[in-house]
Amino acid sequence: MIEQTPPRRTAAQRAEQGQRAPHGWPHALVAVLASLVAMAVVAALGLWAAGAADLPGGAFPNVVAAVVVMAVGGSVELSGDAGAIAQTNAGLSVLPLSVSLAGGLAIAAGFLRPLRHRAVADVKELAGWAARIAVLWLLLLIGLGLLARHRFAIGLGNSPAADIGDALDSSPTAGFDTDVPLTLVFGLLWLAGVLVVVLLVSRRAPLPGRLLRFQESVRPAAFAMVALLLTYVALGFVVGVVVAVTRGHAVATFAVLLLGLPNLVWLAFTLGLGASWQGRVDGPFGLPMPKVLNAVLRTPDDSTLSLHTLAGHDGRVWWLLVVAAVLVLGAAFLMAVRSPARMRAWQHAVHMAVALTLAVLAVCLLAGVSAHYGLSLLGIGDLGGGLSGLVELRPQLVRALLLAVAWGLVSGFLGGLFARRVHRRGEVEADPGPRTGAGPA
Repeated sequence: MIEQTPPRRTAAQRAEQGQRAPHGWPHALVAVLASLVAMAVVAALGLWAAGAADLPGGAFPNVVAAVVVMAVGGSVELSGDAGAIAQTNAGLSVLPLSVSLAGGLAIAAGFLRPLRHRAVADVKELAGWAARIAVLWLLLLIGLGLLARHRFAIGLGNSPAADIGDALDSSPTAGFDTDVPLTLVFGLLWLAGVLVVVLLVSRRAPLPGRLLRFQESVRPAAFAMVALLLTYVALGFVVGVVVAVTRGHAVATFAVLLLGLPNLVWLAFTLGLGASWQGRVDGPFGLPMPKVLNAVLRTPDDSTLSLHTLAGHDGRVWWLLVVAAVLVLGAAFLMAVRSPARMRAWQHAVHMAVALTLAVLAVCLLAGVSAHYGLSLLGIGDLGGGLSGLVELRPQLVRALLLAVAWGLVSGFLGGLFARRVHRRGEVEADPGPRTGAGPA
């Protein structure tokens, strides 16, 4: 019997230690709880700044839970009741992306931490680690779904609607509830999306051996897009803080920053590329947005939101085009610098076009808004009192994607040309040859 040599035994021990990487249930629980804490803190602070701490019936924790559920794509349904012969109807579809971003960054860090300092991991290991997080994540969503429900009484004041409501016992109430099964589906999809983006973006995330050949083309482009979107968020936060300090309404401004900052800045990103959105704001409700957006959208019919329509109210919006050009070109340069040196400019153009199109598609799908509320009696009209409202914002998707392709091709090609002057990964300096006059030592 031939005894195993020490080098082979050492390699086997290293392989066994690699399979015992520290990513068990305790680490999964830490990652999930860190995400919950991040989202809950951001949501609570934003709602407090928006005045939700004064809601009746101790509803603040329920509203915080509802915002967290919505942030991960969960389904929160609005409901109303106004007695036997009156009815309310309401609907809400919006993602508080500030809360989503906080939770995504926290769970991404928790997912990556046990895997750092490794280059390769097999599919079974990654699937097992993700499955542990997913199981605990689903349990968390069930708890949030059970907590995210409440009902409020709506005060009509001294309006004629109040007299009619009292006479007919139709005083309205409104509330919200969570569709737990649907929340589990969309919440799991949200988690899967976050983990896939992490694997695509981070160099610290190990990949299965069969996928290593794709990282040279995919990871630089994915990293550039994430950096681009986060740069918009950082710039928006700085602008928001400046506005809060210099123009007053600091509490309301911070409410917007803590609940919907990415909604606004990523909308500005698509507008800077030349994309347009359709929407309308009607009634007492509205979007947490700059006055110029509200001026364009508050019309009886649908309005087009674009650089041209916004410039009719404030010419400074053309700076969005300049910012988009600078940041997109910077993202293309970053992608090219992180790519292998052997790639050509046309390859960078293709990679950038695909990446930017997917980024714009994600923004268009995530940043849309649809909200309405109405109160009617005997099925006829609105009872008045300023209780009816409508807010809609939806992208013109085909135009946005075509513009993203064009911007990606041009910026990717230019970024590839500019990156030629920078020493990049995989590039080898030319051998200057033997020096004359140098003899052996």
